[in-house]
Amino acid sequence: MATAARHTITPEEYLALDRAAETKSEYYSGEVFAMKGATEEHNLVVGNLVRELGNRLRQSPCKVYPSDMRVQVPTGLYTYPDVSIVCAQPAFLGDRRDTLLNPIVLIEVLSGSTEAYDRGLKFEHYGAIPSLHEYLLVSTVRPRIERYRRQSDEGWLFDAAAGLESTLRLTAVNVELPLAEVYARVEFPEHPPLR
Repeated sequence: MATAARHTITPEEYLALDRAAETKSEYYSGEVFAMKGATEEHNLVVGNLVRELGNRLRQSPCKVYPSDMRVQVPTGLYTYPDVSIVCAQPAFLGDRRDTLLNPIVLIEVLSGSTEAYDRGLKFEHYGAIPSLHEYLLVSTVRPRIERYRRQSDEGWLFDAAAGLESTLRLTAVNVELPLAEVYARVEFPEHPPLR
């Protein structure tokens, strides 16, 4: 039985389509992947992160971008992290200033449909970004932030902060991030899943 040939596009074709589209999509290896909408909890956490980090970094050279800033990864992945931080002069792909190349911190807010990808393959892709020093995974079902810090060429060091009384220090940008602020107005399920 014959199978249909897979239609692929170039990165340039993807960028043209994505820039004209009303919704965001990821791109990798010739394929485009539509991105889904998010829950109230997800949006509250992302908004809180952008606001709190932006306020804490406003006197620094660092810039905080919400999920509308596309990031190109050296592996060929084009994606939209929930939050991106850059502290050096932002490097962009071309002159459109809509595709960031040099984030120092990337943050993904976990959802049931993307958690395995964010923890696995996406983290592998992100590891190829030379400027990236910290990667955060933020739960929406309990107050918990997991952090991976680059340890030169030796890999990544893992730690986590849990509980609304906890604070997480982002060493790459020298900022204290209180979990009570990250989770302001977020309602957690009475019996959170064990993930």
